[in-house]
Amino acid sequence: MTNTATTSVWGGLALWKKILIGMALGVIVGGIMGPSAEVLKPIGTLFINAIKMLIVPLVFCSLIVGVTSMKDTTKMGRVGIKAIALYLGTTAVAITIGLVLANIFLPGVGLNMTVSDPNTVGKEAPAFIQTLLNMIPKNPISALAAGNILQIIIFALGLGVALTLCGEKGEPAIKVFESLAEAMYKMTELVMKLAPYGVFGLMAWVAGKYGVDILLPLIKVIAAVYIGCVVHVLVFYSGLIKVVGGLSPARYLKGLVTPAAVAFTTTSSSGTLPATIKASREEMGVSKSISSFVLPLGATINMDGTALYQGVCALFIAQAFGIDLEFSDYIVIILTSTLASIGTAGVPGAGLIMLSLVLSTVGLPLEGLAIVAGIDRILDMARTSVNVCGDMMVTILVGKSENELDESVYNKTTASSHKTA
Repeated sequence: MTNTATTSVWGGLALWKKILIGMALGVIVGGIMGPSAEVLKPIGTLFINAIKMLIVPLVFCSLIVGVTSMKDTTKMGRVGIKAIALYLGTTAVAITIGLVLANIFLPGVGLNMTVSDPNTVGKEAPAFIQTLLNMIPKNPISALAAGNILQIIIFALGLGVALTLCGEKGEPAIKVFESLAEAMYKMTELVMKLAPYGVFGLMAWVAGKYGVDILLPLIKVIAAVYIGCVVHVLVFYSGLIKVVGGLSPARYLKGLVTPAAVAFTTTSSSGTLPATIKASREEMGVSKSISSFVLPLGATINMDGTALYQGVCALFIAQAFGIDLEFSDYIVIILTSTLASIGTAGVPGAGLIMLSLVLSTVGLPLEGLAIVAGIDRILDMARTSVNVCGDMMVTILVGKSENELDESVYNKTTASSHKTA
């Protein structure tokens, strides 16, 4: 009876709570067992291998579905180009902010961790021009088999555009990829159920080998991500609203309160979509046609907060393992995170899987995921809020450019306060 009750309680816990418990137990067990905790490492290795299994098919199918979901009408094509350009541009800025903050905070410096499989890191960084040339795969099948993420992203984007241009003849293939994408989302959900056990095994090994001092730098990681998120919204987004849109940043920030709060608590851009659409129409004055197209698109491809988090965490892991990154590695991290944001699935654990994609692209050890996974929920709250704030900002700017922003509604609070005064 007791076992049944325990199983019921465990089954009722949210995934992030299970991961936190797994991390805490791993630290305790590792601290007690010391170096002998390495016997538990295969549990974590199993989880890491399962994540590796997901990366290529998940990114490939999600990207194609993301591109083909855009309808090819004149207006929607124009609006889509504006929105995508803004989404991808702000994502590149977000990850750059993350990289800068990670270089300022240096959260992983001094940990002196070692890689169990030296073959996964230490590859020579190619020249910048060569990196750009290598983005186009000579053989797409070979790129898929080798797991060359940048080449896979470029090929998937091209194939998605081609299928869209094919019209009705491309519909059967699009439906196949939509089905495959749904299957990959479900498989991701199943693999993430292993996360608490995988994190337990890896954290026990890490704590046993390096001691509990490994946890202290995580405070710096959290601080860097949260500071980056605040800067991105208050400085960059507000600046674009003022400079590009010629609108009041204060009004924009006030309209964000409800959607940002929902995003912070639910950690789901898609789940926050009803609140975001309501706020964009009723508080910001964006037309129904613009908000109904740009916001769902943003919930799919705008991952500024996730990109910022990936920048901080990638450098944290590089610093922790004593791996020096070249300039070309930074460029690859920015390109990979920006382009892969289109294919980020709206399912639990997707941010962690996308981080594994970035790590594998630049040859950083995936073992570092275990350290970050324990605080992923705390980071997820901040990055989801930023994603939603970015969706709203782009919707306002696109609405203004299309003359579909009712500025009397946008400025209603300011106007009413002047009347009161």
